Amino acid sequence: MSNAAFDSAVLSRRALFRGGSLLAAGAALSGLPFGRALLAHDVSEDWPNVAALADRYVSDRKVANLLVTFGWGQQNHPHTVGGGTLSLAKPTPVDENSLYRIYSMSKPITGMATMILIDEGKLGLDQPLHEILPAFRDMQVLVDPEGPLEDTVPADRPITIRQLLTHTAGLGYQIISKGPLLAAYNELGLVGGRVSRMPIPGFPPVTPAPGLEAWADRLAGLPLMYQPATKWSYSCSIDLLGRVIEVASGMEFEAFLKQRIFEPCGMNSTFMQVPQSEAYRLTDNYGIVAGNAFPIDPGVNSIYLDPPEVPAGGGGLVSSPKDYDRFLRMLLGYGMLDGLRVMSEEAVRVGTSDLLPATVDTTGSWMQGQGHGAGGRSVGQTFGWGGAAGTLAAVDFGLNLRSALFTQYMPSESYPIRDEFLAAMEADMSAKRAQKAA
Repeated sequence: MSNAAFDSAVLSRRALFRGGSLLAAGAALSGLPFGRALLAHDVSEDWPNVAALADRYVSDRKVANLLVTFGWGQQNHPHTVGGGTLSLAKPTPVDENSLYRIYSMSKPITGMATMILIDEGKLGLDQPLHEILPAFRDMQVLVDPEGPLEDTVPADRPITIRQLLTHTAGLGYQIISKGPLLAAYNELGLVGGRVSRMPIPGFPPVTPAPGLEAWADRLAGLPLMYQPATKWSYSCSIDLLGRVIEVASGMEFEAFLKQRIFEPCGMNSTFMQVPQSEAYRLTDNYGIVAGNAFPIDPGVNSIYLDPPEVPAGGGGLVSSPKDYDRFLRMLLGYGMLDGLRVMSEEAVRVGTSDLLPATVDTTGSWMQGQGHGAGGRSVGQTFGWGGAAGTLAAVDFGLNLRSALFTQYMPSESYPIRDEFLAAMEADMSAKRAQKAA
């Protein structure tokens, strides 16, 4: 079953908003006296409330694992809080090399891949999409986002790369669209990731489009939900950028990610398809029903062991805490990692900044009062995003801090882990401030 179909019950407005809540916590870290206290690899003693939160969820078997990582500047590896096991049924502990379905935490990676091509002049930030994909030249816009597909008006302006990066192109999404447009997305297989080999009650099976090129062509034949550059609306635009990257680079999308980001960053455990040889590291993903966790994608028989029909830049990656920390560390280094330049400094600075078009009204949207960069939320000096199975990640350039939370359950709003995580961080930070003042 497709990720997007299952995610229709996963990402409510409230759940997605909490996906960016780690950013606010990162901003609140300012001025705390961590100093050399974080030299130990496990730093649970420095974050007792965060550690207690992780221990409670794992001990109560609400989740199999909850692992938080913190890294400062260019420290070689992240420090961890929490833990657990790969599965509720197995004793193998998780660590920074365990594999997690990161879902929409794929979006900042695809966003930065796009920024690499913009920096190289192969794409333009405000370039019309139809110059890369001609099928998107004459787009129609629904008069009513939930109305008949035939009731449309012409688009006032072309879709641009900036709009795709920031969910302002007016495109729909299986987890957002309703009515005839949603039915068309399902019928055409416009999926954005995967959840399980097993059927999930209440969700009809969706056959994905046969490849990214066909996916993009089918999408081009459907109307937009909104006029481009007028409204922020979570969308499949980052998935579409995967096809844009293919055409602009002349390489298959995943091959580009591997050559330009994964290999230079030393991200050897980030995949669209997990090799069978690495299945032993893959966590189980759980569905939460009435407070109980049931395996919906066991690691040993995961759908991520199969090749994806559509490599989804918006939600298709599996990664490890160590790998994703290296991606975050590269961003904190403004494109440099271990002496190697992966991206230009300007590409990172622009990509992590607020790129929302000036004509976009965010009133009433998830971005109200905030910004959006290349595939992630941009607030002040922070940048990051969350995933549908409970993961979170952010960088704070002001504090030189990278942080992430890893667990595996859906829907993410089944438990208030993200809210409780924020509260636990704030409690620990308050204690540190009190110690400093004493």
